[in-house]
Amino acid sequence: MAVAAPHYFSSAAEKKKLLDRLARIEGQLRGVQKMITREEDCARIAQQLAAARGALNKAFFELIACAFESRLGGEQAAARVREHISELSDLLAKYA
Repeated sequence: MAVAAPHYFSSAAEKKKLLDRLARIEGQLRGVQKMITREEDCARIAQQLAAARGALNKAFFELIACAFESRLGGEQAAARVREHISELSDLLAKYA
């Protein structure tokens, strides 16, 4: 018997926000590929890779925050719980 996959997004807006973020990251990575093709300065390429990595980390932590929120009641979760989840997600994104 197949088990249904859990839904992590509390709303279509949350899902769209994450997909939009990933599209921006994809654009950043395409830009890095062009920089490498043009043999631009390694330091500039490294800077852009670091920015893309940071953006991808933030997307990951937002996804994890969505998973926590969905497990704690989704839209019905208390505002305080959502606030704590957001704070923890920001903390992880900042120092991970």
